[in-house]
Parts: sequence; structure tokens; C-alpha cells
Amino acid sequence: MEKEKRRICMIVQQRDVKGGIAAVTNGYYGSRIETDYDIRYVESYCDASKLKMILKALRAYIEFSKVLRDFKPELVHIHSSFGGSFYRMQPFIHMAGKRGIPILDHCHGADFETFYVRASDKKKARIKTVFSRFSMVIVLSGEWKERLSAFLPKDKLRVINNYCKPRPQSEVAGFLDARFAARQILFLGELGHRKGGYDFTGIVSRVTERFPDAVFVFAGSGSKEDETAIKGSLEQAGLMKNCRFPGWVRGGEKDKLLKESSLFLLPSYQEGLPMAILDAMAYGLPVVSTNVGGIPQLIVSGESGFIAEPGDCDKLSDGICRILDNETDYKALSAESHRIAAEEFGFDAHLAKLEKVYEEILTQRR
Repeated sequence: MEKEKRRICMIVQQRDVKGGIAAVTNGYYGSRIETDYDIRYVESYCDASKLKMILKALRAYIEFSKVLRDFKPELVHIHSSFGGSFYRMQPFIHMAGKRGIPILDHCHGADFETFYVRASDKKKARIKTVFSRFSMVIVLSGEWKERLSAFLPKDKLRVINNYCKPRPQSEVAGFLDARFAARQILFLGELGHRKGGYDFTGIVSRVTERFPDAVFVFAGSGSKEDETAIKGSLEQAGLMKNCRFPGWVRGGEKDKLLKESSLFLLPSYQEGLPMAILDAMAYGLPVVSTNVGGIPQLIVSGESGFIAEPGDCDKLSDGICRILDNETDYKALSAESHRIAAEEFGFDAHLAKLEKVYEEILTQRR
């Protein structure tokens, strides 16, 4: 007789939400995790007006109460961040806690300084209280384990990296020559301060001095104020002729950019473990990024890309120029980027680690 599957309710974002959390959770649909466990998803957030976001959350709480009554999950897995997400998840914690159901938090947050370090004593106390109710907390890197140990015992923290789904090496090799010749630099993400958007002008200016035909594709979106300021700075510097802003890309459009671009740029000031970098590495793109969050786990500087300190436009630009300068070196950087993605950050390895955490918690509950 087939063994009965353990029941897990996962609190996720709506599938079309922009950003890394949805990119992570979208991969779970139809994956082996649904074969190994009986999973129910409850969507608690959408990209919309404030009113629609509130209504989405309220509907999620109602749906969750029905899931608790009818599905009777043995574990609740919450995907959270900092900011509004911290408050949105608390009703789920309360409802599950009342029924004695263990709760696993999957923390995707990036701005720890604002969330905890510079928070008031009252908010810090609230954060400690909320996080103390989790059976375990998943963090994206060893650095984030150290940070959250400020208010959580380390034995409750588990490191599980984000993942990618690498393209076949033969496919990547097939478009290397065209990629190198294209001199196209790709950015994917939020257009704003946190992802380094206000450094775009300094980087583009320095790179185009060396490679006048270089093209920067800044694929993403941000607040109206940030987008206007970033584009205005590039326009004022006479650099818009080297830049494209296609907006937020998904599916085939994103795939096309990853195939055609020469390298990937992410000049962030705060990060967890960026899915955008993993996506780029899955296509064998060398990466130029910054020494924040889990990024140093992804990039071996000088071997699969280059790392600089946030705001160091000179060093970021130099990394881009070094990648575009020599085709033999470019192919070696590409091959190493793809190797790291395939061997260290594959989807199967991610799921194996996640299921191990599930079993740790579920075994304690038997």
C-alpha cells in the first residue's frame, strides 16, 4: 500500500509577482516536492494597489482558515521578507500556532539594517517574539545565518541556497561567439537604490569610453520617482543611446535576453541570494556584482566574473571591460559560471535540502 504523504501548506506570493520570492516558489509547482508531499499553496500577496493587496491578504487568511480545518496540514511553510511581509505573516503564525502546527519560515529578506539593526527597542522585541514561534528558519547564505543569530539561536537556522535550472552546456557553447561579439550587458531587477540603479550612469559612462558600441539592457521596474531619476541621469550624460529599458521581462523575452547578452550586471547594495544572478549563471553568463549578502558564494572573482564593493563604479566598470576585452578569457569565465550553477546550485540539490528540513520538523512532531 502506498505510504500516505505528509501534508504541508505553503504560504506564497501570487505567481506573477515581480521579484525573487515568486521566482523561487514558482519552481515548486509541478516539481518532485509535490510528488513527495501533499502540498497546498495559499497566495497572500500580489503586485497591485494598496487596496488590492489588503484584499488579497484578507482572502488568504480566510482560505488559510479553511485549509487548517479541511486539509489539516502537519507543517506550514511561510515564504517571507522584511517590511510589509513581516506583518502580513503574523495572522498565519497565530492561526497555525493555536492548533499546535509547526511553522517553518523561509526568509528572503535583504535590508537587515532597516528591519532590525536600526529598529526601535519595541520593534526588536516584537521581531524576537514573532521569530521565536518558528520551529526553524531557512536563510539563503551563511552570512544571513550570522545576521539572524542576533535574535535567533543558530540551531533553529538552516542555510538553503536559492537555485537555478542550468541550460545544457552544449546549448551554452553554441551561442558563445555571438554573445561575446554582442557586447550587451544585462541587468534584471528592481530599478532603484537597493539594486544599484543610481550607479548605472557612472558604470555606463566608464564602459562606453572603452567600448563605444556596448549596449546596456536594464530590464526591470521601480517606483516612478526612481525610474525617472535613473533615466534622467543617463539622458543628461548623453548615454541613453547605449541603454535600453524594456521593463520587467518574463518567459520567452527573458530567455532571449539571457541567451543574447554578453554578461550580467547587478551592482546591489543589499541582497539575500539573488535569483537573477543564478538565472544568468544558468545560461553561462559571467557576472559583475558586489560583495553583499550571499553574492560571494556565487561568484569567484576573476574566474566566473568580478566582485566589487557597492558603489565602486570604477571597479565594476573595470570588471565589465575585462570580460569584454578577450574572447578566450571570456569563454573560460562563461564555462566556470555555468559549472558553478550546475554543480552547486541546481534545483534537485535545493529540493533535497528543503525536504531534509521538512523531515527534521515532521519527525519531531510524530
